[in-house]
Amino acid sequence: MNEKLLMLDSVDPVEIYGVNDTKLNVIRKYFPKLKLVARGFSLKVIGESGEIVRFEKRMELLLDHYHKTGVLGESAIERLLGPTGENILEAKEDPNADIIVFGNNGLVIRSRTPNQKKMVESISRHDMLFAVGPAGTGKTYTAVALAVKALKNKEVKRIIMTRPAVEAGENLGFLPGDMKEKLDPYMQPLYDALFDMLPSDKLNQYLENRTIQIAPLAFMRGRTLDNAFVILDEAQNTTESQMKMFLTRMGANAKFIITGDKTQVDLPAKQPSGLLQALRLLKDVEGVAIVELAKEDVIRHKLVRSIIERYDSNV
Repeated sequence: MNEKLLMLDSVDPVEIYGVNDTKLNVIRKYFPKLKLVARGFSLKVIGESGEIVRFEKRMELLLDHYHKTGVLGESAIERLLGPTGENILEAKEDPNADIIVFGNNGLVIRSRTPNQKKMVESISRHDMLFAVGPAGTGKTYTAVALAVKALKNKEVKRIIMTRPAVEAGENLGFLPGDMKEKLDPYMQPLYDALFDMLPSDKLNQYLENRTIQIAPLAFMRGRTLDNAFVILDEAQNTTESQMKMFLTRMGANAKFIITGDKTQVDLPAKQPSGLLQALRLLKDVEGVAIVELAKEDVIRHKLVRSIIERYDSNV
């Protein structure tokens, strides 16, 4: 066993340890192989040398965050000691690591969790990818970033994004406006992602000349989607026949990403989900990849992860 004494003389230890060591206990949870002994401005770390080195790197992230923001909450500790912190460390070693595309106003869009990285790797080696997981795991956002990257690199000629127009307790007929105005609220998450990644004038140009097309799933029937990067979002709300229709639209030089959350099906009770059937039927098909994202990939507020855990445990 090895020992290392870390000095926290540049900060108030209570800000790092928390009252009655509440924050330190959160940190301990991420390093079960280490013994952490706090004494004022010193923190003794006992354990294997490799784990101590890993701990030191993560503590640097926590201290950097405190020095930049003046606070270190438990949610920040959870984020920086989880997959997000791992990506920050990798980015420090290689500033271009995991970058998918450069967005607006200097925004750098990169894969932020291990399963988002799997999405990036899988679509580079497969023509069709199912990305399945709970809310907040970045499925749709990562898929849109990959599509924009492919368009910018001239790997495809167009982006096509679609969703089934099904929402919990809502009906298109009760919404005001013409068909486009009725449909736009369903497509808004796709527009939101695009506005992060493309200048508004360029995006409007792409929408006008149909380089980027956003349409409800019903509008896909009868089409052949070639030279395109195609995203089907909220796929859990497709029927089995709709999913088959969509998957068989695939043309030459096309990439398909299908995203969905198996736990949030809004179809009528006796209507089976096309996503669940597709995952079962296509799991060993060559050229098809399936990435399962989990609560550990949630990159929204830390409460989202807790909410998912509670709902999962109530099943």
